[in-house]
Amino acid sequence: MKRIAIIDGHPSGEPDHYIHALADAYQKGAEELHEVRRINIAELDFAILREPRVWHELEPEEDIAEAQKDIAWADHLVILYPLWMGDVPALLKAFLEQVFRPGFAIEITARANWRKLLTGKTARVIVTMGTPAPIYRYFFFSHSVKSLKRHILHFVGIKPVRTTIIGRVDSWAGYRKKWLKRAETMGRRGR
Repeated sequence: MKRIAIIDGHPSGEPDHYIHALADAYQKGAEELHEVRRINIAELDFAILREPRVWHELEPEEDIAEAQKDIAWADHLVILYPLWMGDVPALLKAFLEQVFRPGFAIEITARANWRKLLTGKTARVIVTMGTPAPIYRYFFFSHSVKSLKRHILHFVGIKPVRTTIIGRVDSWAGYRKKWLKRAETMGRRGR
């Protein structure tokens, strides 16, 4: 049994977004065999970082501190987001900047090096987009996913990171239902 933290990275709390349905499906499958906690970033209240001093010196805000507890508790993270303007939504990026700060995700050493504090955790990133997935993967080189993996998740010690890219989300209903079933299966497997 794994401890799984699901991070629903859609910035809108409106329930009709496909990312929310995918997060629900993953959670449904995961709860059959695993312990699950969920973080919906649209429901959190936190400021955007504007000064490095805040990141290094100040305590995180209450919602961020609660999210850190859920992430620290988890063995496996699942981050879901829609691709917006070729990247993660700004609110998700702001959340990750707030959460993965020194003292929680990294320890900055005297020689400007760092120690990864979240080693031993794994992750799955699920991204939706209107573009066909092969176009995003092979023409655009999955740059947003690669950046999230290399520059954020690997940076703090989270490995391996598996990815699921779901293109053409505005397609027919059967296609979307197929992906909901796949998300539920991934959740059941804890992957």
